Amino acid sequence: MYAAEFERIGKRLFAEHLVGGNFGNMSVRVDEGFYIKRTGTYLDVNNEPVFVPLEGPAPVDASSEYRVHREVYKKTRHQAIVHAHPAVAIAASLVLDHIIPEDSEGLMFCPTIPVVGGAPGTDEVARTVSDALAQGKLVIARGHGTFAAGKTLDEAYLFTSLAEHSCRVLFFKKGFE
Repeated sequence: MYAAEFERIGKRLFAEHLVGGNFGNMSVRVDEGFYIKRTGTYLDVNNEPVFVPLEGPAPVDASSEYRVHREVYKKTRHQAIVHAHPAVAIAASLVLDHIIPEDSEGLMFCPTIPVVGGAPGTDEVARTVSDALAQGKLVIARGHGTFAAGKTLDEAYLFTSLAEHSCRVLFFKKGFE
C-alpha cells in the first residue's frame, strides 16, 4: 500500500536534487497511524512502506524520523509529510533563524519559512518541527533538512521544492549585489 506513490514522489525528489542516497523520508496518514518509508531504503525505488501506530512502539524498520511524523499527525490535520535534504535550504538554515523568500512563489505560498532546532531522530526535533507545522506547511530543521506537510504527498512535495527554490533565489541574489 502506497509503495507506488512513494516511489513516484521519490523520483521527483531525486530529479530535483532534493535528496541523495537513502536520505529523506515521507509518510501518509491513515485513521489509526501512518505509513512511512522503511529505514535505509531509497525513496525512488518501489519499497513497501511500514505502518506506524499513533500510539505505542514503532516497528524497528520504520524510518528513524518516525517520531517527527507521529507528532505532526497528533498535533495537526496534515495527511502527508515529505522530509528532504535540499542543500541550499540546509545551508540557509545554518545562518538564518527564519527564511523570508523574495521570489513570487515563495511570497505567495510561504512568506516565512521557520528554522527550528533539534538533533535528527530525537524527541526535541519532533516537538519543534510539529509545533512549526501546526502553524503552517513548511519548516527547516537547522542543518538537517525540510519537513513539508499537506493534504497529499504531491502538496508536501511542492512545498519541499518551493523551499529549495526560494533559498536558491536568495543565494543567487547575493551574488548580484
